[in-house]
Amino acid sequence: MDEAQGAAETPPNPPIDGNHSKVIRHDGNFNWQDVPLESYKETTDTWRGITRRELVGKRGESPRFHVRYFEIAPGGHSTLEKHNHEHVVIPLRGEGEAQFGCSIYKVRHGDVIYVSPNDPHQFRNPAEAKEPFGFLCLVNAERDAPESVDGLGACHICE
Repeated sequence: MDEAQGAAETPPNPPIDGNHSKVIRHDGNFNWQDVPLESYKETTDTWRGITRRELVGKRGESPRFHVRYFEIAPGGHSTLEKHNHEHVVIPLRGEGEAQFGCSIYKVRHGDVIYVSPNDPHQFRNPAEAKEPFGFLCLVNAERDAPESVDGLGACHICE
């Protein structure tokens, strides 16, 4: 067999839209081909310095879960909130903080964070951080709307 016959050709990437198998290419700089950068939420009243990319679950796929990538700038934070659905967070970039109720944990690449139903939680990147805090979030496809929790509401369970 000559080399030309034995060499496998790389197939073209399938379209990103649709319920079919696909590869969503990562560019090495926490961007994914054809996946737009989005705002975390519509209003900025309860969060700061965070963006997201919807990787799986928004373009016609039918999984029971969605996969999203969030990135929090130094000094930024997600909304302190609770909801009935659970989710899993896996840091990929930088270091950050995960708050559950009034407990705060430092988290970094490779940690796995499980957020249980109705547990007030927030993710933060300290202001002195040298890089963004980026993480994958796996969440139920069918989920309830989050409810903002004020700081005192999250910690009353610890008193």
